[in-house]
Amino acid sequence: MSSSLLPPFDPSDPLGIDDLLSEEDLAVRDTVRAWAGDRVLPYVAEWYEKGELPQLRELARELGGIGALGMSLTGYGCAGASAVQYGLACLELEAADSGIRSLVSVQGSLAMYAIHRFGSEEQKQTWLPRMAAGEVIGCFGLTEPDHGSDPAGMRTRAKKDGSDWVLDGRKMWITNGSVAGVAVVWAQTEDGIRGFVVPTDAPGFSAPEIKHKWSLRASVTSELVLDGVRLPADAVLPEVVGLTGPLSCLSHARYGIVWGAMGAARACFETAVDYAKSREQFGRPIGGFQLTQAKLADMAVELHKGILLAHHLGRRMDAGRLRPEQVSFGKLNNVREAIEICRTARTILGANGISLEYPVMRHATNLESVLTYEGTVEMHQLVLGKALTGLDAFR
Repeated sequence: MSSSLLPPFDPSDPLGIDDLLSEEDLAVRDTVRAWAGDRVLPYVAEWYEKGELPQLRELARELGGIGALGMSLTGYGCAGASAVQYGLACLELEAADSGIRSLVSVQGSLAMYAIHRFGSEEQKQTWLPRMAAGEVIGCFGLTEPDHGSDPAGMRTRAKKDGSDWVLDGRKMWITNGSVAGVAVVWAQTEDGIRGFVVPTDAPGFSAPEIKHKWSLRASVTSELVLDGVRLPADAVLPEVVGLTGPLSCLSHARYGIVWGAMGAARACFETAVDYAKSREQFGRPIGGFQLTQAKLADMAVELHKGILLAHHLGRRMDAGRLRPEQVSFGKLNNVREAIEICRTARTILGANGISLEYPVMRHATNLESVLTYEGTVEMHQLVLGKALTGLDAFR
């Protein structure tokens, strides 16, 4: 084909991935991008510096208004969007800040997903419409102070007392915890691990906020304390027993991370390109030097390979063919590469790379948390190792 008949090269989409997206996909992406550009980007550096998210409840209602909360779920006020559309939303939200994407992921892919998939009809009707609208914020209590990668060892207990349940225990590193109106809490019972829908105004429930973080600072992170929290019999999620419940929720949320990490990487890459074209040293822009162009080329390759991988996994999810091992593949690769892109961008910006006038260091430090939560690098390596060899190396 003559080069004159080819479409022009687009530096922002060098592989032409947008050609794979429908008009509806692009409309979802543009809506979320515009919202993040208007409501997050002008303020997030200040929120990050102060270590707070002062407008969280207002932002949640706005996110509900554009259909971003529980957006891949159907019914109960949820948008019923495709997996690819949800992924595109995660990418745009994390391009603004990982904390904002975490707010949406925990609300929709963990708390709402658990109720939607495993809850009773009464639980769904009670909570999901208000959560989809952002009127009620949810959190997801699985990780404990002494049990992160090994949730089967959790110490939180739920015991029957007549027809009631009584919960005792602690959960740690819980996004949205201290602002949540409802918590999905996983606990050991005589029958195995069960999930419970816990209104946060229940006596004995508290959620002290965790301070002094140097990552995800524009995000609310809390401990959950359950001290004899008494719940009625119908508080338990009726449709699941065992680790299958929380792990399936995590797989759904990890899928969003596969996309989201590429949003943080894109923000840093675009910042580095703009900086390299305007920053002059030795009489010309540093983007004209071979070493800088080599960095930018490598960053672009990994960024768009990661987006293409996320898109592929999204199509598999929409077709009902996405396996947990494939989600681990995406989470392991994309977060790891996103961190490297952010670090390389920092070198291009030099000393300016550490300034909050630019998003690079903020994204880099946020991604250190994303690298760990919902499965560390090592755990996803072992998931893939077991899938590849058939040998379980977890124990």
